Amino acid sequence: MMMAAAVNQSEAQLSTNFYANSCPNALSTIRNSIRTAISRERRMAASLLRLHFHDCFVHDQSPTITSEKTAPPNDKSARGYELIDAAKARLETICPGVVSCADVLAVAAKEASAYVGGPSWAVKLGRRDSTSAFPDETLTDLPFFKADLQTLIDNFGAKGLSPRDMVALSGAHTLGQAQCFTFRDRIYSNGTDNIIDRGFASTRRRRCPAVGGDDALAAMDLVTPNSFDNNYFRNLVQRKGLLETDQVLFSGGSTDSIVMEYSRSPSRFSADFAAAMIRMGDIQPLTGSAGQIRRICGAVNN
Repeated sequence: MMMAAAVNQSEAQLSTNFYANSCPNALSTIRNSIRTAISRERRMAASLLRLHFHDCFVHDQSPTITSEKTAPPNDKSARGYELIDAAKARLETICPGVVSCADVLAVAAKEASAYVGGPSWAVKLGRRDSTSAFPDETLTDLPFFKADLQTLIDNFGAKGLSPRDMVALSGAHTLGQAQCFTFRDRIYSNGTDNIIDRGFASTRRRRCPAVGGDDALAAMDLVTPNSFDNNYFRNLVQRKGLLETDQVLFSGGSTDSIVMEYSRSPSRFSADFAAAMIRMGDIQPLTGSAGQIRRICGAVNN
């Protein structure tokens, strides 16, 4: 109940027109900056969605102290910080000290989704930036790539998100790539608890050796890796989920019916993804006089 109260309170303090008077060109400035960046490297869409997810599940990072950037779940994995910095720098030239880095990231995630064919949504704004970093929380709050279904449900539930939200948000894995070490056990294991299509496993082994090559990348979705669609869920039904936390969503458990629904209905998936992104953005943001508006996203203000 405490979590729900916190979420409901934050919803009342955030507003889609928060910058209408203080920085009326804020959204268009972020939009133009993000679209330009993704047009140069389409993979950045996935990176920006992932950054927003990590930012919502853990407090904001700050490299001036022990940073979350180098915590194990983020090190050599999370990327796109420079795009947020660039968008923030543009905002500082037109309305200095007004738009938070947390809001820039929330809008960037929406623009990233829309640019690659995914849904758009009205982003609620008014977040402020943290003055601390919490690297230890990346280990406890962010889902582990080998987590079982109940652990994932509990992890998302602790943030006020339902199993349906969890499955919808997992659909972001229709974009982007994963490092070899995160799926090696899955493609080389022959255990009965490791359901995987044999042809899919064989294909993945070409880019991920049994030993070494930990940083080698493989697309989460072999079919349309740079487009936002529902192929992720079709892959799961065919036992072609790349990570264990992907395939566990369709493995005889309570979320099978949701996966099947999304595999059949792209429109339902898109609608639920947008709604879940809004709810995720409501997870205990700093508002009012809490925190600060950072001038540079990578460091707290002096």
